Amino acid sequence: MKKEVFVTMFCSALTMGSGILSAQQSVETQKPNANYKPAFDGQTRVNKASTSTPYKVDKIAEKIGAPFAIVAMPDGRLMVTCKKGYMEIHDTEGKLIKKIEGFPPIDLVGQGGLLDVAFDPAYTSNHMIYWTFSEKYGSGNCTSVAKGKLNEASGKVENVSIIFRALPALESQLHFGSRLLFDKLGNLFVSAGERSIIPGRMQAQKLDAGLGKVFHITTDGKPVAGNPFINTKGAMPQIYSYGHRNPQGLDIDPSTGNLWEVEFGPRGGDEINLIRAGKDYGWPTITYGIEYPGEKVGEGIQQKPGMEQPVYYWDPVVSPSGICFYKGNNIPEWKNNLFISCLSGQHVDRIIIKNNKVVGEERLLTDKNERFRDITYLNGTLYTITDNGTVYRISKK
Repeated sequence: MKKEVFVTMFCSALTMGSGILSAQQSVETQKPNANYKPAFDGQTRVNKASTSTPYKVDKIAEKIGAPFAIVAMPDGRLMVTCKKGYMEIHDTEGKLIKKIEGFPPIDLVGQGGLLDVAFDPAYTSNHMIYWTFSEKYGSGNCTSVAKGKLNEASGKVENVSIIFRALPALESQLHFGSRLLFDKLGNLFVSAGERSIIPGRMQAQKLDAGLGKVFHITTDGKPVAGNPFINTKGAMPQIYSYGHRNPQGLDIDPSTGNLWEVEFGPRGGDEINLIRAGKDYGWPTITYGIEYPGEKVGEGIQQKPGMEQPVYYWDPVVSPSGICFYKGNNIPEWKNNLFISCLSGQHVDRIIIKNNKVVGEERLLTDKNERFRDITYLNGTLYTITDNGTVYRISKK
């Protein structure tokens, strides 16, 4: 049998229904920042995938000011959050329908602003929305969660209340996180960064601090019954997982119900994590990245008993921000794949997951020269937004 024929048969057998994978070829061709070895095969630089189903990319909107999130609304439209303190409703052709205001004051510094938004599972009847934002608090600022009733006719949110704060507040402009996601029971997952500065970084490992965490809260900001540390003395009962750096992506795999997260590493070491209740994801004790000037982080270790390994990591970084799973059948090979909007990577990353392992990676929209901030799935189509305020629609031809 000729080598070329063997390779083709091998790749097809390996990834039936997932598109074409290249044998022993990664999408990443640059030299890593660190010479750290992965903990297992397939933890980084996995085989390159390519989509075989024809699809198209349409630019449907541009120059939306400083966006952070693009989220599918229950009625089939799109909500965009703008860091300066307002939201915009757009239709699926990109047309602006309504500007929404009335949000509490934000601390518009650095990576802060009005951040993510989520719609109550009963939104069609109660019109309640939830959002995260950077809030001035005490002598510093923090990641906060608020809720209110959306009155589209007036373009305002009403009866606003702040339900949760990731404390302590610090004087920092960085690493607010944050994403917001409803689970199947109507409770919220919330991610918050460790604020980058050393006094915050070290609190990612502390259970009495709300920095570097994924929280599980009710719509009133209370801990969800059964949370892993709800009976641990001195611990914040809202904590679901800890040891995170700057988690900006959360979504639930529709095929398994598992919670997945992506977070920024330092120089190298961006991660994809499968989030389990009560688990420690290691930052800053273990990491596959190094400090920005080049020195090791802490002791320079990548593994430690009791700390979770990332399912996947990147070195060099791609700066993974918002994520979503592809839930439909319009492009069959994409079903249940994870899509990641990448900032410094300037692409949308497609991740193929089988049995909670990454088996393929593809980079989309690499020709746009844009920093992709967030991505959402709606009725068989993906919508992604860039830091420049451009919205692209990715759909089957």
